[in-house]
Amino acid sequence: GEKQKLEICKQLYLKNKILFLDEPTSVLTPQEADEVLTLVRNLATSGQLTALMITHKFREVTKFADEVTVLRNGKFAGSGKVAELTPAQMAEMMIGPGKTIRKAARSESTATQSGSHLHLTGLHALDETGIAALEDLHLHVHPGEIVGIAGVSGNGQTELVEVLAGQRTLQSGEIRVHGERYKPTRSNINRHKMYTLPEEPLRNTCVGQMSVAQNMAFRHFDRKPFALARLFVNGRAIRRSAQDLIARYRVKTPATTTPIRDLSGGNVQRAVLARELSGGVEVLVAANPCFGLDFEAAADIRAHIMEARNRGAAVLLVSEDLDEVMELSDRIFVMFDGKLVYETPGASADIAIIGRHMAGHTEEIAASSLQRASRNDE
Repeated sequence: GEKQKLEICKQLYLKNKILFLDEPTSVLTPQEADEVLTLVRNLATSGQLTALMITHKFREVTKFADEVTVLRNGKFAGSGKVAELTPAQMAEMMIGPGKTIRKAARSESTATQSGSHLHLTGLHALDETGIAALEDLHLHVHPGEIVGIAGVSGNGQTELVEVLAGQRTLQSGEIRVHGERYKPTRSNINRHKMYTLPEEPLRNTCVGQMSVAQNMAFRHFDRKPFALARLFVNGRAIRRSAQDLIARYRVKTPATTTPIRDLSGGNVQRAVLARELSGGVEVLVAANPCFGLDFEAAADIRAHIMEARNRGAAVLLVSEDLDEVMELSDRIFVMFDGKLVYETPGASADIAIIGRHMAGHTEEIAASSLQRASRNDE
């Protein structure tokens, strides 16, 4: 975050007349984002600067932009003055006329305090340089709830997901799923139905040159009806299952035989989500599930995640998109420097307090809380 602010300030100090900003707040806290964009906005208002900002965040457009242009599928979809457009009109530009966005409908939580599907105790892990990335991390996720982890990129979120997926060595600590000690092997993953929706699925959980149908069958290719004998698979059954999932999850692909690398990012994510949710998932780890996706695809993915929660799955949502975390989560944690430093119920979450914890200002928050408490006592 500090590097991002420094780079933007450097460009402003050089007195450039035109500034291009590509997702400038992706690694900033809410307060830092407002601080930087307010500065850019003031310079633009005074006539010292023309800024072109590329962003997927509605709030940044409505609060800081004068005019907006919407691209859909790489083509011009509409434009106008922000003050003259409603959010509904901008949303229609993004998804197309006559279409509706799926809502992440939340049913009453079935989470209970008596037991948890996922229980993490004292996790320690190192990053690629041998420095601690996770330090004494404790967390539990009940069935029928979404626990969101917010934080600025680079504070241990990636390492946590990799540990849970078996892609990074756990130095110490314990993972329990359904009360049993858990090691992320293929047999344990399928037995406990603990599945992962990783960031950049084409790189992390797909084989690009293989077909959409084959990638969707990865979870159960060695079981009936997909498996015929030891080394033989039933291609017809795999394609038939893929056709059903493609229809249910609205995956846009020319054919089930199309290489999955030829699909758009949103459709790759839909295909992976279909694979993970179709197996009766009981624990779902979702890492930045909507990163880089268009408005419609993001809404669709979030709705499917909420439906899994409503069916009783325990969902751990690790996301750098604070709006996403606040929209979906029943409980929210903030991760800073490899530790969980703050917890709040999702329904009463305060974005300002979360933002300060994301920046590591925990002592400042504690001091202000004590001051408020002393004033109340008086």
